[in-house]
Amino acid sequence: MNSISLNKFISSKGLCSRREADKWIEAGRVTINGKKATKGNRVEPSDTVQLDGKPLTVEVETVYLKFNKPPGVTCTTDLKDKSNIIDYINFNQRIFPIGRLDKNSTGLILLTNDGDIVNKVLRKENKHEKEYVVTVNKPITQQFLKRMARPIPMLGTRTLPCKVIKINNHTFKIILTQGLNRQIRRMCEFCNYNVLTLKRIRIKHINLGELSVGAWEYISEKDVMQFRNKNK
Repeated sequence: MNSISLNKFISSKGLCSRREADKWIEAGRVTINGKKATKGNRVEPSDTVQLDGKPLTVEVETVYLKFNKPPGVTCTTDLKDKSNIIDYINFNQRIFPIGRLDKNSTGLILLTNDGDIVNKVLRKENKHEKEYVVTVNKPITQQFLKRMARPIPMLGTRTLPCKVIKINNHTFKIILTQGLNRQIRRMCEFCNYNVLTLKRIRIKHINLGELSVGAWEYISEKDVMQFRNKNK
């Protein structure tokens, strides 16, 4: 067995994502063989890694869930936030959301205890499609659809071209390969529209389907493997 990066080692224990592991390392909570660890450290098979003074030896079975998020639930693991997604689901293992949806947005969010797959899903280079159904406050015009599909200046960059399809007078479908903060809401505001409802219905090949609001179900290993292979 070769050495692996410290953040990958921690995430493989089902505790957190690699990004969260880096935060723990920076906070001085992690040691390797009794010495304070730093970002970029690697772990050998013979090394002893501890978090808050406790050895990281137990590996848990990885789980992958899809959840139909209701409005008002916050995609955070911070239990001080009374609306946090973890307490809402009340799963019997430690899990965390992959990415996020705004508190007022609804629909598909993935959760796992596999910190390794988070990068596969969120890495922008992989350009995974995310599909949403959006209702706005006034009639949708062809001009609006065309403008939304083209790059829009936002947060010091520009959105990538995307697919926008009218469903009815006030509702449209949009397919993104980006995940900028409040992207769809900001895009609509740029076009002088306000979002009334926003629901995510798909992430790459994972569809929300008929999953009830507030319900979750397991994702199959076959579907998980499709995330691991960015070419599929």
